[in-house]
Amino acid sequence: MDAYKAYKAVVPIAWSPNLYITLVRGIPGTRRLHRRTLEALRLGKCHRTVMRWNTPTVRGMLQQVKRLVVIETEEMFKARKEKEAQHRAIRPPLVVSHSPAPESDSSQQAA
Repeated sequence: MDAYKAYKAVVPIAWSPNLYITLVRGIPGTRRLHRRTLEALRLGKCHRTVMRWNTPTVRGMLQQVKRLVVIETEEMFKARKEKEAQHRAIRPPLVVSHSPAPESDSSQQAA
């Protein structure tokens, strides 16, 4: 599943006072009205996230550009950021031993 579908699979269910809006589709080739709406939401580049209050005005703007953005509640945003942080966490190094393998019993039987 690509990143766009993964984003879209997570839809806000519960009401939240704040909405986290991420631009996931490119701006070139969109209608001028949609570009102006994204500009009003302060979304200038792909994969940028902004936080806006959950008001009827903002929800109307999001309805207009819903195919270009992903909307998350505060809990969903924090859970996603925590998951990304765990993924980027430093892991213990993988130790590989390059010493020669011990002699096997089959070579002793052949001699």
